[in-house]
Amino acid sequence: MYLAIREMRFAKGRYALIATIMVLVSFLVLFVTGLAQGLSYDNAASIKNMAATHFVLEQDSNHRFTRSQLGQQELNEARAVVGQDNAEPLGVRMTTVSPADDSKKIDVTLFMVNPGSWLAPAVTEGKAINDQSAGQVVVDQKLEKSGVTIGTVLVDQASGTEWTVSGFVQNESFSHAPVVFLNEQEWIALQAGSRTMQAASAIGGADTGTGTGTSISTGSEVHTAAGTGNEKNATSADGTGTSSGAERAPVYNAIAVKGSDDQVSGLSAALPKTEIITKSDAVSAIPGYKEEQGSLLMMIAFLYVISAFVLAVFFYVITIQKTSQFGILKAIGTRNGYLAGSVSLQVLLLSVGSLVISVLLVRLFESVLPASMPFQLGISTLALTCALFILMSMAGSLFSVWKVTKIDALDAIGRTAA
Repeated sequence: MYLAIREMRFAKGRYALIATIMVLVSFLVLFVTGLAQGLSYDNAASIKNMAATHFVLEQDSNHRFTRSQLGQQELNEARAVVGQDNAEPLGVRMTTVSPADDSKKIDVTLFMVNPGSWLAPAVTEGKAINDQSAGQVVVDQKLEKSGVTIGTVLVDQASGTEWTVSGFVQNESFSHAPVVFLNEQEWIALQAGSRTMQAASAIGGADTGTGTGTSISTGSEVHTAAGTGNEKNATSADGTGTSSGAERAPVYNAIAVKGSDDQVSGLSAALPKTEIITKSDAVSAIPGYKEEQGSLLMMIAFLYVISAFVLAVFFYVITIQKTSQFGILKAIGTRNGYLAGSVSLQVLLLSVGSLVISVLLVRLFESVLPASMPFQLGISTLALTCALFILMSMAGSLFSVWKVTKIDALDAIGRTAA
């Protein structure tokens, strides 16, 4: 230890240069890691925040909520297995909304949850909705940047449905889009409105209004009143009525479940035409999630490898320059273990010192980053990243340690004498 510190004090410029490079590399590693974690959370915050352990989806939906459709029967069967309070319906729909008094369009994700259930998020501002709240929703705080406030009326571009914002929730997003939470009553109305618009669009495209009594085939028959051209009993492509006698049974995208492994096994037996996935599976299936995280993780892995190679090259060059000095030390009886430990200690001190500076710089940058840039670097992730960086740094010093142990004292002294 004495030799390592004395040499670093003697050659300040050389080791300051190495330390600067290590600070830059370690800062980049920490920053990209925080960015990857922030993007991961922003992409799937609503799913990660849920207390669910598993999700029940329709068979062959490829673990994606938007490809799944389940009904009340599946929900009742799931509750019979895991308990009435441990299974909750979940509706998911990507859409675009606009404030009623503005032409601005905002991409959002609609989440249908039962208010008061363990799926419903805590309201941070305003008033929460309940089962009877008609035309009211709570939204993520990110929408405030788009001018949305409590009392703002949001218009769904797909169905024309209007909702009034009654409150805000925090850190609720899906596929990088802020989430709008609504109750089952609004979800049913939204589905009925979408079916009505689809049927009206199909009729409007085929009926020219001549009043001749037209029959339109859209997977099921749609009839119009003879001589009037008005819709009498329209049905959508899935056979669901949209006017008189319209079916009001909700269609969910998933069933969120809290249960043990044994209960999940029983759930698989009770619902054979479904697939039961874990929360991590649901997160990974979000469009673009795996691709985004894969790219960032590859960058981080390359940064680790680059840092190891940079240290290996620097310390190997320094070791070659000090070959004669190491030879003299060996000639007077210094052990290989002591010299190897001196080199390793120098690398360890430089790694720890550069990490301390890098952590301070990252926290400084984090405090000034705009809120629109997702960045998250928790204590556990920070500790793991620092440990891996130190491990890779020590691995990079092994080549120099090996070189020190192979130095022959007589050859080194001979070269000095020459």
